[in-house]
Amino acid sequence: MKLDPQDVEKIAVLTLEHYNQRVEDFWEGTRDHDVSQNIAALLQHIAGEPPFTLLDFGCGPGRDLKVFAELGHTAVGLEGAMRFAAMARAHSGCEVWQQDFLKLDLPDNHFDGVFANAALFHVPSQELPRVLLELHATLKPGGVLFSSNPRGHNEEGWNGGRYGAYYDLETWRRYMSAARFIELAYYYRPAGLPRERQPWLASVWRRLAS
Repeated sequence: MKLDPQDVEKIAVLTLEHYNQRVEDFWEGTRDHDVSQNIAALLQHIAGEPPFTLLDFGCGPGRDLKVFAELGHTAVGLEGAMRFAAMARAHSGCEVWQQDFLKLDLPDNHFDGVFANAALFHVPSQELPRVLLELHATLKPGGVLFSSNPRGHNEEGWNGGRYGAYYDLETWRRYMSAARFIELAYYYRPAGLPRERQPWLASVWRRLAS
């Protein structure tokens, strides 16, 4: 089903409003989540010597943004929900850009890494190729993108007031490869559980050098 511009705008507005109305509950529910495995997966694949310049794409209230800063990196957050963006600035002390995922304005060849933890699944599949190319362009040549998304069987639509697309590994690979990323690693989370109890697909990708 093809989405017209009004449909795409509605998806962005309603999904962001869902988060803006639930900032305290979201923060309390996620502030203690351990995503150190994901942070390490990004950092270990970036070439060169730290500190790195990093974009936390969909940074939410700033939990991981603060960790990157405390590790000594130059971390910038990007968040669509206005109240999350304000929380992230206060919590992390970092610069946070308030931008709709579907209306990005990013500098070219700027970041060593992009950390997209539980964010890109909100992009409608119709718009995903463009968004991935924009993330490709904001990375330095050889830069690294980490993504973690709730996995599924390529279904897409509204779920509890939020729009999401839930890909399997092969479909996600096709999107990333089409955007000129090279696969470095993938794994399912949480670690150590049977696959049916691992709802998250994490993957790490490198921008081609040219």
